[in-house]
Amino acid sequence: MFTGIIEEMGSVLEAIPTGDSRRISIKAELVTNDTKLGESIAVNGVCVTVTRLRGNILTADLSPETVRRSNLGSLKPGDNVNLERALRIGDRLGGHIVTGHVDGTGRVVSRRDDGNSTVITVRAPQEIMRYVVPKGSIAVDGVSLTIADCREDCFTVAIIPHTATSTTLGIKKAGDIVNLECDILGKYVERLLSFKGEPPQDSKQAERSALTVEFLKGMGF
Repeated sequence: MFTGIIEEMGSVLEAIPTGDSRRISIKAELVTNDTKLGESIAVNGVCVTVTRLRGNILTADLSPETVRRSNLGSLKPGDNVNLERALRIGDRLGGHIVTGHVDGTGRVVSRRDDGNSTVITVRAPQEIMRYVVPKGSIAVDGVSLTIADCREDCFTVAIIPHTATSTTLGIKKAGDIVNLECDILGKYVERLLSFKGEPPQDSKQAERSALTVEFLKGMGF
């Protein structure tokens, strides 16, 4: 579990294809300090397992699913990546709940300056856009961001100077592919509303367990 608050940018040293899979090695100063073999690290928002540690260099194996669903399969030596260690119990949740299981990728359409911020527009497929709402949260390459606006096939986010200098979003340009993870709370609500499980045994139990759009509206959602 992660928060989308990037701790540092690392540099890819190796990206070795292994059939449909891939092995990557990353140089990092901070996140390797207290990381152990088998622990999880978010790389551009993708949760990977550390399989080898050599000083300040960590190695991870990418499954074919990770290669297909994220931009990690296109990494090459010299690329910068966003890194975050797993959340500790008791840490501040400065961003939002990020699982590291990306939903897919989007493409940067444009970027423009707006005061002290940079507004980035990202085009995404419908299976991702269905969970995108104005002022909601989304992880873009692992960075927790607030959605400024959204249309049918794209959304915009505002990048403050600190985020631009501390993450790879500061150097993303039109045409670049980014990993996207939607807010998991929306996906759970959708699943509960569509679930067709066994009905409760009595009417009172059915009334207590009913979760409908009308119920959620009545509770202020």
